[in-house]
Amino acid sequence: MRYLWMDDYLLEKRGVTKDLQPVWNWIRYKIGEKMFAAICLDSDGKPYYINLKLRPEEGDFLRHQYPDILPGYYSDKVHWNSVRPDGQVPDELLKEMLDESYALVLGSMSKKQQRAALGISCCGTECKTCPFYGGQCAGCNESGGKVFHAPAGKACPIYACSVQKRRYVSCAGCSALPCEIWKSVRDPAMSEQQFEASIHERMKKLGRK
Repeated sequence: MRYLWMDDYLLEKRGVTKDLQPVWNWIRYKIGEKMFAAICLDSDGKPYYINLKLRPEEGDFLRHQYPDILPGYYSDKVHWNSVRPDGQVPDELLKEMLDESYALVLGSMSKKQQRAALGISCCGTECKTCPFYGGQCAGCNESGGKVFHAPAGKACPIYACSVQKRRYVSCAGCSALPCEIWKSVRDPAMSEQQFEASIHERMKKLGRK
């Protein structure tokens, strides 16, 4: 297999896990519980196909451009495609195809499932790293925004704006980020410098700079 970078490239994506499906002998890459790519292995453990998902029109176009891109092996051949691992598909094109597959599968989930799969709240916080998580607080995604620091019975103002009012998956969809609501919701124990650093880190996790 010539695409030796593939495993590291996929596992660097947020929320991605991998496993081995022993019956098929496929290494599967998943976001949440949904597969978005696979390396199909023969009985000797040698890759013979890379499976990934594309929009039907894109997959059809690429199959006509590259003989090493085929209808999906053992898959829905409208949406899934197979790439020969020792073929001539350019590395950058394969990366774009894998990115597209990841985005398509993630986008097929509900907004709540997307946040859970990515392991972050709507504001980019990793709830599981919080000392209150699992005890005093169930986390933003699980509680519908009614986290430990929110007013009793109400959602955190950030969650209320982003998810409940604007129907975003996360604040990443908002052009005003970081907004005044973000700046008003803060840990009082943080210094100004620490708070600014936390905003920068959360924006980075949301894919914003």
